[in-house]
Amino acid sequence: MFDLAADRPAQCGEDIPIEPNSAIRFDGDFLSDDFCILAGEDFFVRGVLEIPVHGAAEKFGFGSWSTLSRKNFDIYVAGFDDGGHYADDGPWFGWFSTWIKGYVDQVPFECWVYPQPDRQRPTFVIDNDAHPLAMAQEDGISAEKLLEIYASYGHEVS
Repeated sequence: MFDLAADRPAQCGEDIPIEPNSAIRFDGDFLSDDFCILAGEDFFVRGVLEIPVHGAAEKFGFGSWSTLSRKNFDIYVAGFDDGGHYADDGPWFGWFSTWIKGYVDQVPFECWVYPQPDRQRPTFVIDNDAHPLAMAQEDGISAEKLLEIYASYGHEVS
């Protein structure tokens, strides 16, 4: 089993180049592997949406994006380089901002962002029990469904 990832939030145009995290700036558009700022007003972090797979010990991860408030974004960025433990922080409210083929065709929608210690990306939990992704997070998916997801991203199993 392997994870998949989106390189940018759904709201981020393809014309914005990916820069190093260290180049972060707040005066316009910025995109790195872990942070995105749009128009100096909308703040996104990259994290992982984890989905259990029936019969598997590990979870399937989809590298995704969520918004954060400026306050929580600043807390996250401040602890990012030193592997901050965020012991008293989170979960934070966010807007899930990644299209996932077969599950998400309209964004954003509510989620919770759980910061992780030791330079691990935050995990996202969908905050709508009726949403198909929330159901997948709660109940898991079949191996067949995982293969369908892989196929929709060009990873055909022969």
